[in-house]
Amino acid sequence: MVKWIIRVLPFLYMALIWILSSMPADAVVELPDLAVDRFIKESMHLIEFGILYALLVLAALTTGKLTSTVNISLAVFACFYGILDEIHQSFVPYRSATLIDAVKDITGVMVCWYFISRALFYGKFNKLGKFLSFFNKAN
Repeated sequence: MVKWIIRVLPFLYMALIWILSSMPADAVVELPDLAVDRFIKESMHLIEFGILYALLVLAALTTGKLTSTVNISLAVFACFYGILDEIHQSFVPYRSATLIDAVKDITGVMVCWYFISRALFYGKFNKLGKFLSFFNKAN
């Protein structure tokens, strides 16, 4: 049962991203200090799609051994979803889409990809590797 929840999580998260991108930027929360509000929301680009990639990796691990090729494919997919989200936002009133936002989305994925690939395939970051191997055993 748990492995199926983990497999569905990336799709639920993608739906959440899409729904939130369909709303004005201040629809969910707006902090009193506009500078802090903007900083936090701009910083979210760096982690939002990194989280998507990580969820995709966890889902793939529950299906069997994650290969380097599959790992790269998941990272590319998360990057493309970030670009698609920016295109989507360009059609939403009160939202904006910029190239720098897409770069931040891709950067977040690439940072997560670096740590996860080094943990899984190169024996680096032992704690992360042990955490990820737990999901691989969830078959």
